[in-house]
Amino acid sequence: QVHLVESGGGLVQPGGSLRLSCAASRSINDFYEMAWYRQAPGNGREWVATITGGGSTTYTDSMKGRFTISRDSAKNTANLQMISLTPDDTAVYYCRCRYGGRIYWGQGTQVTVSS
Repeated sequence: QVHLVESGGGLVQPGGSLRLSCAASRSINDFYEMAWYRQAPGNGREWVATITGGGSTTYTDSMKGRFTISRDSAKNTANLQMISLTPDDTAVYYCRCRYGGRIYWGQGTQVTVSS
C-alpha cells in the first residue's frame, strides 16, 4: 500500500510560479515511476510529466520548458516546478506512482491561476 499526499497548490497570478510536492509513504526508490496529472473543470485527467526510478523525464509537449519534474529520494518526494503559469493551467494536480504492479493516486492539490 502506498499513500501519496500532494501539497503546494494555491492561487497565483498569470505569469507566476508554483512548486508542487508529492510525499510518499514509502521509499520512492521502490517505485517504477512517478508522474503528475491534472484535471481542469469539465475535462478529463491529463498527463503532465513522468520521472522514472532512474531519473529519466518526459513531458506533455505543451508543458515542456515551463514545467520541471524532479524527485528527492531523501525526502521521498516528487516535485513539479511550474513557471509562466496561465489561466489554462488552472486544475487539480494529482500525483501518481506505479508500485508492485499497481497504480496509486494522491488526493490532488488545487492550482488556480487568476488575476
